[in-house]
Amino acid sequence: MQRIYEPESLLEAELLIGMLRSEGIQAHLSGRDLMGAVGELPMQGLLGLAVPDAQAEYARQLIAAYNGAQPLPGDEPESLPGILIC
Repeated sequence: MQRIYEPESLLEAELLIGMLRSEGIQAHLSGRDLMGAVGELPMQGLLGLAVPDAQAEYARQLIAAYNGAQPLPGDEPESLPGILIC
């Protein structure tokens, strides 16, 4: 297993796990149980997505595409240009 990404939140982690699993990638989230101690632990590096070595490169490509996604024209509110509200 390779740790390939550090999500910023548990919500982002769950979203990415779902995306990776829909592509047939076995994703594992480490640090989920540490989120309850956030007041006492440093925030960065608590969560980590890990995938099997053979699937790591494809998973990195999918996450890079996710991070680079832009809203489609017309899907963003006029008051917040460049932001997609789901």
